[in-house]
Amino acid sequence: MKILATLKPIVLTLCMGLALVLRGHEAEAQSTETLTVAGGCFWCVESDFESVPGVIGAISGYTGGSTKNPTYGDVGKGGTGHYEAVEITFDPGRVSRTKLLNMFLRSVDPTDAGGQFCDRGETYRTAIFVSNADEKTLAIQAIKQAQADLGQKIITPVLDAKTFYHAEDYHQDYYKGTKLVFTRFGPKRQASAYKRYREACGRDARVAQLWGSAAPFAKGH
Repeated sequence: MKILATLKPIVLTLCMGLALVLRGHEAEAQSTETLTVAGGCFWCVESDFESVPGVIGAISGYTGGSTKNPTYGDVGKGGTGHYEAVEITFDPGRVSRTKLLNMFLRSVDPTDAGGQFCDRGETYRTAIFVSNADEKTLAIQAIKQAQADLGQKIITPVLDAKTFYHAEDYHQDYYKGTKLVFTRFGPKRQASAYKRYREACGRDARVAQLWGSAAPFAKGH
């Protein structure tokens, strides 16, 4: 009985500690939000936004279309209506949705209706996906501001959110992957292949040309 009496407060303390941890995780989950955007190659968008303080993570995937559970091959062939997109999870206490929208519009060519940079076709068009009226208002305001700053018409649409399908595992965090892949540049580690692709595609060069010093990610890639 003495042993039970000794253990009881210890067990009680452990249970209270576990409850606090669980509440902390619940609070963290409730405090996060998501922003889904399409900006051409999802590897690049994922790479850009995972570097932003306040962003918890970014997932490459497909959305906007009607085909269920699409594969990379399905989307690449066209006809699915899906965009290559990225779902960005962020802490609104550290970075606002408006700031992320402003960064997104200045990290792409929102004047291009045919794709992005070297990637052409419907899969690679830009878009912002929204889930409610407040998100739509913020997206439209960001587009109007970007258009005024750029002095050119922005064609990036604001679309109602649809099911977001995660891309295949090998696409996630491709920009920092270590697996050996075969490319037109020869065998390369994923991270190296990504850098060569991004440079050859002209993404940063075009964004810098379009946005100048307002481009948030063009330097250093």
